[in-house]
Amino acid sequence: MKKWLLVQVLTVFCSGILWASSPDSVYLREHYLKREVMVPMRDGVNLFTSIYIPKPDGKKHPILVCRTPYSCSPYGEDAYNERLWTMHFKYYIKKGYIMVYQDVRGRYMSGGVFEDVRPLANKKDKKSTDESTDAYDTVDWLLSNVKDNNGKVGFFGSSYPGFYSTMAAAGGHPAVKAVSPQAPVTDWFAGDDFHHNGAFAVMDAFTFYYGFGLPRPEPVKEHGKRFKLPVPDNYSFFLANRSLPSLTKMMGSERVFWNRLMEHSNYDSFWKERDARKACKNLKPAIMITGGLFDAEDCYGAWKLFEAIHTQSPGTKLHLVMGPWSHGGWYRSSGENLGNIRMGGATARWYQEQAEHPFFDHYLLDDNTPYNLPRLLVFDTGEKLWNRFSNWPPETSSTYTLYFEEKGMLSTTLPVHDTGYDAYISDPGHPVPYADGVHEARTLAY
Repeated sequence: MKKWLLVQVLTVFCSGILWASSPDSVYLREHYLKREVMVPMRDGVNLFTSIYIPKPDGKKHPILVCRTPYSCSPYGEDAYNERLWTMHFKYYIKKGYIMVYQDVRGRYMSGGVFEDVRPLANKKDKKSTDESTDAYDTVDWLLSNVKDNNGKVGFFGSSYPGFYSTMAAAGGHPAVKAVSPQAPVTDWFAGDDFHHNGAFAVMDAFTFYYGFGLPRPEPVKEHGKRFKLPVPDNYSFFLANRSLPSLTKMMGSERVFWNRLMEHSNYDSFWKERDARKACKNLKPAIMITGGLFDAEDCYGAWKLFEAIHTQSPGTKLHLVMGPWSHGGWYRSSGENLGNIRMGGATARWYQEQAEHPFFDHYLLDDNTPYNLPRLLVFDTGEKLWNRFSNWPPETSSTYTLYFEEKGMLSTTLPVHDTGYDAYISDPGHPVPYADGVHEARTLAY
């Protein structure tokens, strides 16, 4: 018993040292209060929302919102989100932003029924809801119920939360001044996440939906469980379970969206109504889209959302930043490298300091913060530098047709011979591994 007590004392003591050793965590506690509220939507559903509010200082503060299906944990008004001091979001804390995280409808502690990439509502029906109306209603509540806000609201989010950011821009609330969809889910059939050019990405879809796709009959603080491989080798697992009926049997009938994936193998109306580009007309907020050139999940969404807004909403103040990152690499890392490839510097930190922070400061703070963000910022991985463009493709770009030559060479000259061929064996029973080494999941860098 004495040994157990000693361990407990040491654990508490060490935890206190770790807490005290983080100046940013101490700053957050000293300068911010956390509130947890249920925000009402127009149809009576309440959404769980965590709000980090600067303690009264006689100033007015902007509001920055992230709506997520991945939980706005930790739950409890004394439990603070460590991202607010361990990641670049601490910049917004030092600037005095009101930081808001919300569980979207039907996820974790929010009420209602969740629907993946929920289609747009019928605007003629004032009782119908979608993610744009939920964002609108959330903003309305925040402006009326959070003291000392300056009346300006921004939205941000990466991957699935990027989709919710796009919908927030589409909501049209006049207080929403700046939105940053990052690696945004845009079209789940044509190119994002589970289909690449229409080809089904089996491994990503199965490993994601096994846990994420579980139904949640009532609000919970913890939800879903990851699929545990029988052996720590995803290549061997999917080779042994290569048929979709086999994987569907493991999923079971309760994971509804997986079964919808199986039912809608073509680009039909099911997918078309879930295309976020349907919401890109006449967008009022300034928008900065962020994406990774090496993002294996949502690179398509960043480029195509930019294209859609540029075409459908020419009056929008629109920017696109494409850096040398994997999925979320602009905030998960320093951006100095991708695997063994060096990028010549901390590209993620550069993006944060030169693009994202100035973007939100300019539109949301009351100090008229200047910024000089071009229409497009695209990183050149060969030259290891950022290029600034006013249009895409750039006016100085040229289009070439490449032809196969002998000995694995490419040429811009049309071959004169019309005979010859190369051949290889494609055996589904012995496919080529996608990466060197044994992995339990697809890696970010390889």
